[in-house]
Amino acid sequence: MRLGLALGYWGRGPDPRHLELAREAERLGYASVWTAESWGSDAFTALTWIAAHTSRIALGTGIAQMAARTPTATAMHALTLDHLSGGRLLLGLGLSGPQVVEGWYGRPFPASPLTATREYVDIVRQVLRRGAPVTSDGTHHPLPYRGDDATGLGRPLRSITHPLRPDLPVLLGAEGPRNIAQTTRIADGWLPLYWSPLRTGVYEESLRKAPAGFRIAPLVRAVVCDDVAEGLWPVKAMLGFYIGGMGHAAKNFHARLMARMGFAEEARRIQDLFLAGHREEAVRAVPDAFADEISLVGPRERIAERLALWRTGPVTDLLVTAPDPHTLRVLAELTA
Repeated sequence: MRLGLALGYWGRGPDPRHLELAREAERLGYASVWTAESWGSDAFTALTWIAAHTSRIALGTGIAQMAARTPTATAMHALTLDHLSGGRLLLGLGLSGPQVVEGWYGRPFPASPLTATREYVDIVRQVLRRGAPVTSDGTHHPLPYRGDDATGLGRPLRSITHPLRPDLPVLLGAEGPRNIAQTTRIADGWLPLYWSPLRTGVYEESLRKAPAGFRIAPLVRAVVCDDVAEGLWPVKAMLGFYIGGMGHAAKNFHARLMARMGFAEEARRIQDLFLAGHREEAVRAVPDAFADEISLVGPRERIAERLALWRTGPVTDLLVTAPDPHTLRVLAELTA
C-alpha cells in the first residue's frame, strides 16, 4: 500500500506549509502528492509549483473538476505538466455536483452523468494517444462542435505537442455504485471520498470487475495525537460541511454515500441542521464512529493497529491529509 500526501485546495490564500510538506513527503518516500480544486484555487497551478521544487514524487490532481475545462483543455494541462515534471502526473478527474457545476461554472449539470464522464475521458485519452485527429459524436462534448450556432468551419485537430506518455494514468472521483463500476472500465484508478476498512462490502459489487493494477486511492485524515476526540474534530468539521452543505437537500451525493455506509439517519440530521444555519450543531451531530472509521487519529500505537485494517482490503494508495511533518514520518515508518 503506497502512501500519498493530499494537500486539498487553498482556503483564504496559499498555505505556506504545503510546499514544505510536499518536499518532506518526497524525502520520506511517499509515492505521490495531490492537489484539489472547488471554487477558488485550481489544481494544476499549485501542482506545477510543487513539481518545480521536487524531483521524484508523482503529482496527482485529486480532483480536477470536469466542468472547469473542456476535455481537450484538460488534456492540454495534463500533457504540459507531464512533460515539465518528467512524466510524473496522475490525472484525477471528477464531475462535482449541480451546485458547483451550475452555480460556479455556469454549465448545466448533465442529465446523464455517466455518459458525460465517459465522453470526457474518451476525448482526454484521444488527445494523449495522438493516434488521429480528435472527434466525438457524443452529446455532451461534440467535436467538432455542431450546435445550431456553429459556423460549420470546425475540423478535427490533433495535438501539436506530442504527449510524453500516451498512457498517462487517469483516475476518477466517483461515489454512486454505477459510477464506480464504470470507473473500473474506463479509468486506471478510483479516488473514493470516504473509505471505511470496516465496510468494504459497500463497494464490493461495484469493484467486482476491476482489472489487475487498478488503483484504489481513498483520502484519509491522519494526525498523531494523544486526544482522539480533539484529533477527530477536523474530520467532523469536514464531514459536516460536505454532508450538510456540499449539495442540495434533495441532491447531495456525499449524504447519499454516508447513508449507504450505514448512517442514513445521521446524514439527514446533519443536513437538516446545516441547512437551517446551525453549522456547529451539524458538526457535533457527525458520529464519532463514522469520523473515526474513515481516518487515522490518535497515538502512534492506535494508528498502527488501525492501519493494519486498511492493509487487509483492496486499497492500493492511502492519500493522507496530514497537518504536520511528524504525522507524515510516523505513517512512513509504520508502512515501511
